[in-house]
Amino acid sequence: MQANTTNLIIAASSIFVISRVVKFINGLKAVNYLPGYRIPFWPLCLPGAVLPTTWWNVGMAFPWRRRFDAYRQFNNESFSIVPWLVGPAGIYTSNIDVGRQVIAGGHKTSFIKPEEASQSLLLWGMNLVAAEGDTWRKHRRVMGPAFNNSLYNLVWERTLQTYHEMVRAEGWADKDIAEVPAVQKLTFKLALLIIGHCAFGFPFDWSTPANLSDGLMSVQEALRIVADTHMFSVIAPKWVYKLPIKWIQESRIAHEQLAKFMRDQVADRKQALHAAQSDKGALGRDAFSMLVAANESENEKLKLSDQELIGNVFIMLFAGHETTAHTLAATLGFMGLYEDIQEDVFRQIVDIVGLDRDPTMEDYPKLTKVTAAFYESLRMFPAGHLMIREACEDTTLSIPNPVGQEGSETIPVPKGTQVVVDMVGVQYNPRYFKEPEKFKPSRWEGVSNESESFTAFSVGPRMCIGRKFAITESVCWLTMLLREWRVEPILQPGETKEQWQRRVMDAKLVLTLGVADVPVRFVRRTRA
Repeated sequence: MQANTTNLIIAASSIFVISRVVKFINGLKAVNYLPGYRIPFWPLCLPGAVLPTTWWNVGMAFPWRRRFDAYRQFNNESFSIVPWLVGPAGIYTSNIDVGRQVIAGGHKTSFIKPEEASQSLLLWGMNLVAAEGDTWRKHRRVMGPAFNNSLYNLVWERTLQTYHEMVRAEGWADKDIAEVPAVQKLTFKLALLIIGHCAFGFPFDWSTPANLSDGLMSVQEALRIVADTHMFSVIAPKWVYKLPIKWIQESRIAHEQLAKFMRDQVADRKQALHAAQSDKGALGRDAFSMLVAANESENEKLKLSDQELIGNVFIMLFAGHETTAHTLAATLGFMGLYEDIQEDVFRQIVDIVGLDRDPTMEDYPKLTKVTAAFYESLRMFPAGHLMIREACEDTTLSIPNPVGQEGSETIPVPKGTQVVVDMVGVQYNPRYFKEPEKFKPSRWEGVSNESESFTAFSVGPRMCIGRKFAITESVCWLTMLLREWRVEPILQPGETKEQWQRRVMDAKLVLTLGVADVPVRFVRRTRA
């Protein structure tokens, strides 16, 4: 009996080992033997995604952790990852031309988003970011009209109001110095208020955030909880939410209340639209009202369902405010580190706007140094850090040769092979940026706001639809803030700025990539 059991264990182990060897060999063939990492787990699936980045597991965070050496190690802008235990074989690339081949937007392509890559975006319903092919075209057709010059003018107006509200509510009006242990406290609130007002028409201000229907928590608090527990919610079975654990119950309540809140918003906008059509009311100027109006004007075949509208609301509300908030926090961190750049930005603000009036939308295109500082901060902390695609048929990729070598190599890509466009790698690629590790806003001066040379908002048809919304809001708020306040890092005793930068200016990964908590001091500028 014992001998039989031993033989079964040996047989099962042998079969498992042989299956892993075959898997590994097939993986090598799938990536055409492109040099790269040979590890146990694919970094974007369990357990590799949750394990730390080490010599034997690259982990989900490795594009950031190894941004200075991963591609240099293989002397190429593209390398392979072939796991021998769990996960598919695939290719990571920091070359944007390779990225353009797989990120095709609404055009026919041999690459699609794998289901597991979209899963975290589909918790609230299909949306523009997760959609592909004809579904993407349908969502883009409905979403597009909501983002227009009328909306951007509203963003500018509301950002000015919100800045003044912030100064009053935070008690800065009578202060010469204001210390903020984590500047995200301000930037997240700002971004939520602006997107809440301009995208959804919420009637709240800095002192009175919008509450959910039962009054248990604010929209801001619900979003924070949802953000912190998002990935848990994606993978956790439903029965887990019955456990009497405080943070799990908070997560359940936040998700339930936010879902009800968004359903109510859809219903309210439809009612307002019907009232406006019957001359009994006016349609709001916010993006969501225009989105619902555009959707209701479509024929039934092209309309989005209520759940799809909610999916897009979630993406705008959650991803939209989070990415802007983190980039603003990073911008202020860099301003504190580089006094000469901050002063250069300040001088341009004063030259264009002066010291007494509020900036106008007409000033926006002239404030090139403010825009450049925001761009450079987003380059160094690209929010959409990974774009994952999978070959849906046997195809090929043209991979440019390393920098300094002409030409490219065409490699076969079998169906099922994943290609990951590493946007951290792209933004730190010396092919595109000289001294990519350095904060140099001057590299963006003279670059059009619509230029595709700035790739951190993605490229081509898949470029972020909220790009101008985020830039308009950020330039307006930074212009007001940097004109009136000088930004300084809050150093620990004996700490240098270089040490502060290493400690503070590090990445934080949730659904998007952002910056860790940034402690800064605002010192009121004296008028000469």
